[in-house]
Amino acid sequence: MPTEVTSQTLTQAVADHLRRLIHLGEVGPGDRLPPERELAEQLGVARISLREALKILQRDGYVQVRRGAQGGTYVTELEEPVARWRAKMRTESGEFDDIIDFRIALETDSARLAALRRDERDLAALRTAIEELERSEGRAAFRLTDSRFHTALARAARNARLEAGIEAARGELFMAHDLLPFIDPVQESVRDHLAIYQAVLRRDPEAASARMREHIEHTRAQLRDIVFGSAPTE
Repeated sequence: MPTEVTSQTLTQAVADHLRRLIHLGEVGPGDRLPPERELAEQLGVARISLREALKILQRDGYVQVRRGAQGGTYVTELEEPVARWRAKMRTESGEFDDIIDFRIALETDSARLAALRRDERDLAALRTAIEELERSEGRAAFRLTDSRFHTALARAARNARLEAGIEAARGELFMAHDLLPFIDPVQESVRDHLAIYQAVLRRDPEAASARMREHIEHTRAQLRDIVFGSAPTE
């Protein structure tokens, strides 16, 4: 029997959508969200649903409301969500590896299909994402440009469900990049992304899949040390 749609489930869906945008770096620490009326129109929801969703995000430490001339709803430094994410990964047995394994399953096939189906526009989008990653000067910019590369690759695979699954899986791990020493993951990610891009450029599906697997395994090793090993580096 279908689940009844209520105002509460709509509010939660809006909150989840906005949270995912933050996770993927579309908006980052210090960014101001659009005014309530404008944002409600963009999302196609009533202002009351949006207002309640923002209360959820405020309660969870994602946003804060400022008053005055520069007032509005701003993304926080995300310290509370980071702490909760880390605690969850530590206490829920197998959760960390489940997410990484799921990403590998989705993204290796995405890379394989992208090598077979890509066109010149896809290649241009991938090159742009790599160039932006090289120039990124902060963790929020790094997270955003990293996500754009993986999104462009998923779009090149020409499978909307695969793209949606990848976005959801990546959103579950976004916090970890904010705990990494900044320069090292950028350099390694650029190398990994270039290797994937070159395989896609050559239309080599097996190499693209293998390079993606290696890339995500690099991520697993980095994040495992952060979550279960030493304290995060400032």
